[in-house]
Amino acid sequence: MSQCTAPVRGHIRGGGADCPVHGHRGGYGYAPPRPYPSYPPPTAPARGSGSGSISGGGRRTTRPAWQPSASTASYTPQQVRDLGPVRAAAVARTQEHDVFLCHAWPDRKADAKDVYDLLVGEGVSVWFSEVTLRPGTDMRVAIEKGLVSSRMGFVLVTPAMLDKLRTDRSIANNELSALLRRNLLVPVMHGVTFDELDQVSPTLASRGGFSTAEEPMEDIVVKIAELVGTLADEEADELSSKPAAK
Repeated sequence: MSQCTAPVRGHIRGGGADCPVHGHRGGYGYAPPRPYPSYPPPTAPARGSGSGSISGGGRRTTRPAWQPSASTASYTPQQVRDLGPVRAAAVARTQEHDVFLCHAWPDRKADAKDVYDLLVGEGVSVWFSEVTLRPGTDMRVAIEKGLVSSRMGFVLVTPAMLDKLRTDRSIANNELSALLRRNLLVPVMHGVTFDELDQVSPTLASRGGFSTAEEPMEDIVVKIAELVGTLADEEADELSSKPAAK
């Protein structure tokens, strides 16, 4: 019986053509060992309706009760915990405006205006000084009325806002104190960090919020719109299941 020549002579010609077993007399050429098959890496599961799922970027996400079922916004568990009290307080208020946009004066025609346009684009009613204030209006009085007539506050914290907080403590102490006390304030870091804010306003920094270093402003605005939006599916189901008051 013919023996394979590889152990002695090796397959030195034509890919094993000189071997009586694996050569032409065997009816096929020598085939090298096949590599292990390669498989694509496992993909993260899509975010479902339950909590604790993983987003495609590897960040743990959860779905708050106030989020509409058709929404694709991605919340972290920490964001849901931080925003829960704001949601509870905001839905209990029926006011003229959904959001009071607090910003530094230098940002009024730039970053603050961009945020205003995004919020309005999501159907949010916004108190914004550049649009709401009329010529000759007492700014201090108008701001106080705006705070009272808004369901929640959106504080755009930029380098200019940090400078303003350093030089004018009345902003956090007076203008925003009512919203702070009632869990109706959401700070959004834009070009600064929470640590930097903590150096000038620890009270404001202690409020959970957002940072554009972690997610784009467009996504943050969607979450703000959902926060002040009408009752989401889960909340509506919960209310409908409660017995009517006698």
